[in-house]
Amino acid sequence: MKKKMVSLMLAGAMMATLLAGCGSDGASGEAAADTATETETTETADTTEAADTTEAADAAETAEGAETADTAAGGTFKIGGIGPLTGGAAVYGVAAKNGSQIAVDEINEAGGINGMTVELNFQDDELDAEKSVNAYNVLKDWGAQVIDGSVTSACSIAVSEKTYQDQVFQLTPSGSAVDCVQYDNAFRICFSDPNQGIASAQYIGENGLASKVAVIYDSSDVYSSGIYEKFAQEAANQPFEIVAAGAFTADNKTDFSVQLQQAKDAGAELVFLPIYYTEASLILTQADSMGFDVQFFGCDGLDGILGVENFDASLAEGVMLLTPFAADATDDLTVSFVKEYNDRFGETPNQFAADGYDTIYTIKAAAEKAGITADMSNEEICAALSQAMTEITVDGLTGDGITWDASGEPTKAPKAVVIKDGAYAAM
Repeated sequence: MKKKMVSLMLAGAMMATLLAGCGSDGASGEAAADTATETETTETADTTEAADTTEAADAAETAEGAETADTAAGGTFKIGGIGPLTGGAAVYGVAAKNGSQIAVDEINEAGGINGMTVELNFQDDELDAEKSVNAYNVLKDWGAQVIDGSVTSACSIAVSEKTYQDQVFQLTPSGSAVDCVQYDNAFRICFSDPNQGIASAQYIGENGLASKVAVIYDSSDVYSSGIYEKFAQEAANQPFEIVAAGAFTADNKTDFSVQLQQAKDAGAELVFLPIYYTEASLILTQADSMGFDVQFFGCDGLDGILGVENFDASLAEGVMLLTPFAADATDDLTVSFVKEYNDRFGETPNQFAADGYDTIYTIKAAAEKAGITADMSNEEICAALSQAMTEITVDGLTGDGITWDASGEPTKAPKAVVIKDGAYAAM
């Protein structure tokens, strides 16, 4: 385009010369000569100006190209994310996506990973395993080199069958069921269900929260039933008794009056809820309506209960949950993350946002340890990252000095928070 403009300018100068040479019949030879001289001078000036313009434009174009080449010198590293962005569990997926995106932006601003620009493509699975697999296929066609997800257990398990088959590295931020990391290409950021169940029982017992405990859990869900199983086993080693255990299923999760009455009649001082926040909000509402004043304790699935639509959040006051992240922590990393999250999204981040953030930085640490480059095959990247995961230590939002073994499980210290004055506070 720039060269075309110069050509037009030169053509214009030539036309001016021709017109100047065609003076009127009454013009003297001297006047014609003067005109010709002026025209020649103008032509030379125009040509010089055009040349200068072209040279400057070409120089700018060259500089711009050099800048682009430098920026993309290492190529693009594509991370595919999967989680529920709509539906009943959207609080989890949206938070994980937002936390992941903040990490990606920070990393790119700092120069990327091994010189590579990081690109995140996050797909909605609506908390449906089949749709999660469909989302994976979309990301595979897009060229995803690693998978950040899925956010929930059943979906993560379904996707892991595909990533194992394709040998694509998978790191789930919050898929806690045992089978989420059954294959050697899959790792997790969060605690596993057994670890959450064991840690919850230990926390309740060691802190003397109650001597009589009831449990309400979803027997049709791998997350809920897995936590309950290990909680019940560890309870035998703790100074409290499980006095009631009420189960429900995905087909019957709106009326909990029977389970609550059972817990009340058994004299439960605390009800353990290894379930998701939507059902928990109904349980707290129904407990209040029947005058059952009791403590509630849950796991990471309760994170998000304060944002349930049409739920009286004051009923969650005093609810405790086991979590590796507390937004009111005063360390520099947490303070910075919470501020950035609030600035961007207008709310306080939950544990799933922190999980998403740590997922991206863990991928970065492993990729740098393994020397990953954008031109490596997915199989090569998978093998290198799987090895590197057992050799790195990450200081993240969800724990300091996090390490992993070949099983895919993280090692970090559990924390607990309590809902106080409508916000999560460290216990």
